[in-house]
Amino acid sequence: MSPHEKEILKKKFGATIQRIRKDKRLTLRQVAASCQLDNSKIAKIEDGKFNVALSTIVELSRGLGIAPSMLLVELTGDPKGSPQE
Repeated sequence: MSPHEKEILKKKFGATIQRIRKDKRLTLRQVAASCQLDNSKIAKIEDGKFNVALSTIVELSRGLGIAPSMLLVELTGDPKGSPQE
């Protein structure tokens, strides 16, 4: 995977976090309090500036009240936009 593709994945993942958080009408602080992550770290994740560990994905899913797989479902295709075969 190229560095550009990695950047696209981080941005898509961050956009997914932000969309779910806003759909649930949660603030960064509310999610941070629920998942024991710093709200500035969550903001960086949403901006696509932070590469997250699996444990962080699990913590974020807890804070958002969803299954971890829901955070990854939009990333199952090719980062360039075409589905994987």
